Amino acid sequence: MSSAASNISNHAIMSQKTILITGTNPGGIGNSLAREFHAKGLRVLATARKTDSITDLADLGIETLSLEVTDPESIKALKEEVASRTNGKLDYLVNNAGRNYTVPATDIDFEQVQLTYEVNVFGVMRMCQAFTPLLIEAKGTIVQIGSLAGVMPYVFGSVYNSTKAALHSYSNTLRVELEPFDVKVVTVVTGGVKSRIARNDWQLPRDSIYLPIETEYLRRTKHSQEVGMPNEQYAKSVVSQVLGGRHKRQFWEGSFSYIVWFLNAFMPAKVFVRIPSICAEPSLTIHTRTTISGATLACGNLERPTPRNSPERYHDTVERT
Repeated sequence: MSSAASNISNHAIMSQKTILITGTNPGGIGNSLAREFHAKGLRVLATARKTDSITDLADLGIETLSLEVTDPESIKALKEEVASRTNGKLDYLVNNAGRNYTVPATDIDFEQVQLTYEVNVFGVMRMCQAFTPLLIEAKGTIVQIGSLAGVMPYVFGSVYNSTKAALHSYSNTLRVELEPFDVKVVTVVTGGVKSRIARNDWQLPRDSIYLPIETEYLRRTKHSQEVGMPNEQYAKSVVSQVLGGRHKRQFWEGSFSYIVWFLNAFMPAKVFVRIPSICAEPSLTIHTRTTISGATLACGNLERPTPRNSPERYHDTVERT
């Protein structure tokens, strides 16, 4: 290639909009987002813990980089590498990397709680802090992959729910703080999407008060994958809205997202207390109950204990639609 042709090629690369996406392993949301942004002509920098796990993206011409979002040194090294490749600018940062933890609040393991917060909250904060200078240079956009779980009490997801609620709140404040620098912050409130999020097999401890409904609990841990939107479809919609030119502070995408949006916008908050499983477990009616240690669990609400000699006392009753 001649020097002139090389200069033209380098200029074309540098003039492309650049986007950095975390958590892009095959089968997940991030992988489909990387493919869709690439198809739209953006220069995509995709990350994973190990680059050899995302060779499918490299084969498409997407640049792949190593990142461990829980490691500040890894984030620092990534920032330096990205800055060297993009002349110190970044048009889009997509914080997609995340992990699930679906365990009843009374059964949580605090090492798992800490790890979930490290990935879903602290990792995002570190990424935003590190890459803000590059985003300011480009007057760029931060895209946060949020969740319905941050809006409604998704049953048995107290830890995961709280991380997504924290992400939403953090992003709302970050949006205000970065507005004077012309950096936008968009939160995608994500409903059910077929992805890698439910790949872990969580189990109830043998002394859990929820053992009488263990079968339903186990189904709940994978339920989003039964009813979720294909991640390719999700990615097409998200990319279209991010690149659409109309600035939104948030948008809702994925299975059940508009149902929850409607309930959140127009119904009293107590609707989420009365029917917390409306999206988490459509197969169960709002009257799903089971007797546990002499107390009735009704959709997550602990009622008064039923007397042991009462004819109303019952066990393992699940009403299905």
